[in-house]
Amino acid sequence: MASQFPVLARLLATNAQWAKDVEIAEPGFFAASAQGQSPKVLWIGCADSRVPESVVTASKPGDIFVHRNIANQFPLHDVNAEAVLEYAVGHLGVEHVIIVGHSKCGGAAACLAAAQHPTGLADPEAGPDAPLNKWLAPLVAIASSLVNAYPETLIEENIKAQVENAAQSHTIKEAWHKGKKVYVHGWLYEIEKGTLKDLGITKGPQ
Repeated sequence: MASQFPVLARLLATNAQWAKDVEIAEPGFFAASAQGQSPKVLWIGCADSRVPESVVTASKPGDIFVHRNIANQFPLHDVNAEAVLEYAVGHLGVEHVIIVGHSKCGGAAACLAAAQHPTGLADPEAGPDAPLNKWLAPLVAIASSLVNAYPETLIEENIKAQVENAAQSHTIKEAWHKGKKVYVHGWLYEIEKGTLKDLGITKGPQ
């Protein structure tokens, strides 16, 4: 039972209060939400607990379709990421795919260290087949290619790389081929300021 764990009990209690407050402020909101969703934005971001997309954009449930993972990756041929993108664009009608990285990223810092470590592993205490090392290997490769290896540089280069990957995905290329107006953007969330920054690297229909 959640009551055995104070942190979980608090989450349930604050959820109950939130649901009550929303229903008072906007009667029928949850009943309408249960009828379906039609978000125009897919947010592909980092799993970092400090970057909750709905909170930092002051959005309501139903506004943003979401995929989050370690270091906001969109690896080509990753069936999980591709499935989210396919469903968002093909079934929900999402028009804007936003790759969102953030400052103070632990994954980026680990990859910078890995690029200078003999093992080349983000987690040198684990083997090369450890899930985290396999997942972060592409980011370590980006870090290794940089002349000026600073966290801020790697974070932005990673965002650019993932925008390129998403733009090269089957789903996006097919959408553009069919004449759909779907755009892939790259944003940076500055944790120390609480603000989002558009990096100006949008990819759209050719």
